[in-house]
Amino acid sequence: MIYMKAEHTKHLLKFKKPGGTSRGVLTEKETWFIKIKDENGNTGIGECALFKGLSYDDRPDYEATLEWVCKNIELGKDQLLKKINEFPSIQIGVETAFLSLSGNDRQQLFNTDFSKGKQGIPINGLIWMGKPDFMYDQIDQKLEQGFTCLKLKIGALDFADEIDILRSIRKRYSPDELTLRVDANGAFRPSETAHRLEELSRLGIHSIEQPIKPRFVDELAELCLDTPLPIALDESLIGITDVTKKQSLLQTIRPKFIILKPSLVGGFSGTDEWINEAGKLDIDWWITSALESNIGLNAIAQYTSTKDIDKPQGLGTGGLFTNNIEGPLEIIGEELWFNTDKSWSINL
Repeated sequence: MIYMKAEHTKHLLKFKKPGGTSRGVLTEKETWFIKIKDENGNTGIGECALFKGLSYDDRPDYEATLEWVCKNIELGKDQLLKKINEFPSIQIGVETAFLSLSGNDRQQLFNTDFSKGKQGIPINGLIWMGKPDFMYDQIDQKLEQGFTCLKLKIGALDFADEIDILRSIRKRYSPDELTLRVDANGAFRPSETAHRLEELSRLGIHSIEQPIKPRFVDELAELCLDTPLPIALDESLIGITDVTKKQSLLQTIRPKFIILKPSLVGGFSGTDEWINEAGKLDIDWWITSALESNIGLNAIAQYTSTKDIDKPQGLGTGGLFTNNIEGPLEIIGEELWFNTDKSWSINL
């Protein structure tokens, strides 16, 4: 057995601008780094991106579990992952830390064209909720940057105002010119959802994420059975760790898409499991970050680059914070790139 030691540190990410969602406005985001070192002096770092109010592992014993992982790091990755099955954000931190255990200051975790700086990953532009003028400003900025796929958070404003915003975009850009995704974060009531999906479908919307809350399984299944607008599951996936329960959920609801946030669904191994089960039912997917720092975003982006990507991914969150960890990630046009000429701003 190789001797190892580990430690964890907390980092409070500060938003440049408040991020509005149907669950409230975000001004800061708590995250944790786990660092490991082996007897040869090799080091690794991973991010445990706890998402308070949403993560399955948002519970009082979170930090105690991190402590336990650090004290028992010599168990190795596989044994640790089994024992922290209910802590998905710690799972991905452990996976990433072991992947980076090489002394590579550029954190090239996977051997892909993306990690070699030869290919970018197409991403959508994220538009936060807020007053209409604030949303219009974000939209104009993303379009000027060259994005052809936008994801708009909806569900916090009056629905008529949100429809007006979407309609104004469609007057300028057809569905062939600009793909529009919307994310309701479960904000709609089941009784009003069918009508709202019909209104959204008239505007050529690509898909809607989680129109109603995860607990409405039967209602989600009914909507997916007869919907004018493709439905994607997001929050519905959180907290389901058993593969048979994953199979059951997908077979019952039959969504068009699933949205995979590795920090919320069991890291890379958990994400692989969802992709495999979805594939059996011809359910498509894309991968999204969950407000990690660039340490976590880098890991998720490189993992994503190992997959066959045929649509924009949700990996454009690296520029949201005033105190992010600067590194090789950069957005060029509507693609995320890994710049092999850049290193990290901290000693990893």
